[in-house]
Amino acid sequence: MAATAAYTVEDQERMTRATNYFSWQHRLAARRLGRRVLEIGCGIGNFTSLLLDREAVLAIDAEPSCIEKLRARFADQLNLQAITCDAASPQFRSLVEFKPDSCVCLNVLEHIEDDREALRGMAEVLVPGGVAVLIVPAFPALYGPIDELLGHHRRYTRASIAALAKSAGFRLREAHYFNAIGFFGWWINAHVLKRRAQSAAQIEFFDRYVVPFSSRAEKLLHPPFGQSLFVVLET
Repeated sequence: MAATAAYTVEDQERMTRATNYFSWQHRLAARRLGRRVLEIGCGIGNFTSLLLDREAVLAIDAEPSCIEKLRARFADQLNLQAITCDAASPQFRSLVEFKPDSCVCLNVLEHIEDDREALRGMAEVLVPGGVAVLIVPAFPALYGPIDELLGHHRRYTRASIAALAKSAGFRLREAHYFNAIGFFGWWINAHVLKRRAQSAAQIEFFDRYVVPFSSRAEKLLHPPFGQSLFVVLET
């Protein structure tokens, strides 16, 4: 299963409207990342744009059209390389030559059928003491038509990601839920409205009015549940 095959370029361009949400993810992930970052499932570069202050960024995606779009978008960035590569493929192991001190994999692991093999690959390409920063969808009970249409194989809990990480050769450094308000919105979409996609209006409303409040509140106190799970693993 290709890491990001379920997301079309059009899907990702629609998500570029979610600037506050991407900034929230960046604030969570950035301080855990090192100077040589391997971004897995980069898409068209919505998050990549926030990593370009690093020494070197290697961005990969399974979809050639996404890589072409990203290269055109950041053609003048000398510290950025972008290649077509599936995180669950044998080719991924060759990225050890990049000597990444950190991997970032945001909303991608759930698309990979063999997520254990993908995590093993990350552990193998990282330098000793390197970290992998993940964001994955949380709570199997939230799984619905949107997950299915997007190609999500699963949603995770802290317990399931901890067991998976251990089996792949990582130590769990941190795992907490976030986006508690989004938990209820996703449940309503999945089980009440039975939507098969998020509308542009939903995305814009959530990003403009919900994210600024939620991100401030959850900075003070991690909620006991959330739409997503933030994870930091260490080799």
